Amino acid sequence: PKTDIVFLKVHKSASSTVMNILFRFGETHNLTFAFPIGGGYQLSYPRHFLARFVQGFSPSSPQQFNILCHHMRFLQPEVHKVVSSSAFYFSILRNPVKLMESSFAYYKGASAFSRVRSLEEFLSQPYHYYNPTEGDRHYARNLMTFDFGFNPDGEVSAKRVQLMLKAIEASFDLLLISEYFDESMVLLKEMLCWDLDSVVSFPLNIRDSSTKSPLSDAVVEKIKDWNRLDWEIYTHFNRTFWERIDRDIGRERMQQEVKALRDRQGEMARTCLQGMGSVAPKHIKDSSLKPLQHGSARILGYNLKQGLDKETERICRRLVTPELQYSSALYKKQFPQKSP
Repeated sequence: PKTDIVFLKVHKSASSTVMNILFRFGETHNLTFAFPIGGGYQLSYPRHFLARFVQGFSPSSPQQFNILCHHMRFLQPEVHKVVSSSAFYFSILRNPVKLMESSFAYYKGASAFSRVRSLEEFLSQPYHYYNPTEGDRHYARNLMTFDFGFNPDGEVSAKRVQLMLKAIEASFDLLLISEYFDESMVLLKEMLCWDLDSVVSFPLNIRDSSTKSPLSDAVVEKIKDWNRLDWEIYTHFNRTFWERIDRDIGRERMQQEVKALRDRQGEMARTCLQGMGSVAPKHIKDSSLKPLQHGSARILGYNLKQGLDKETERICRRLVTPELQYSSALYKKQFPQKSP
């Protein structure tokens, strides 16, 4: 199994669920994580990543870490300083239409969104609200482009798009698609030589449907236009994703693998969870399992079954522990003398 991994955690793209998978694998195999200094949750985001943002890194005696997965704005030469040269690089993308709808609910406090009542209102005259010089502008435009290290306000020329796609392809071994999450996990498992249980997960950091609103066709087109760079990235890598499945696995075997993964997830849900699924924040009984609530979104969580034996409880708890709590626990383990 591959143990040196860089995951570019793109915002609002099921990346918290992927992070839980990496946390569990790292903890099980005693791997080291490139934590933000002081045990924070972002590597000085939204600045471009620098090696010195990592706890325990020093230029004089550069230490390499197994897993780099906290939020960062990608800058490969700096990433190279903290991980092995043979590290496996991957990220996950999401349809920019859904991404923007989610971003609007989650980052309602961002400068571009704070004065509008709806996404429609923002898109009717975006430059009335959006200021390219604001430090938090990226939440409102081409968020994936920004996380990959590029300029979200760059012009959309064929040449520029090609250069951007080539740069991403040169840096990353695999780009997953969050709309095909289970297929993505099968592909990831294959490429990392991991077993099935390592990629089993429950969806984390998801919001309840009360804040989700259907978008008209006109709004969908406006979102694509406004996030044209993201749209180009997404459509390109959605295509290569399926090309890779056809080449390396085949559709038939992929179906079998996805079924096996879903069956195993169903089994774990029956073993671990009260009521089989996620619940609203106010119904989460164990406060240590409550996810951070943000913006106007209501982030769901889980209740574990009572009376599980010790080992089962440990496995189940890790599956449902929200990102911030899990990150803190692993940080304390790796740096016992420091408290986050």
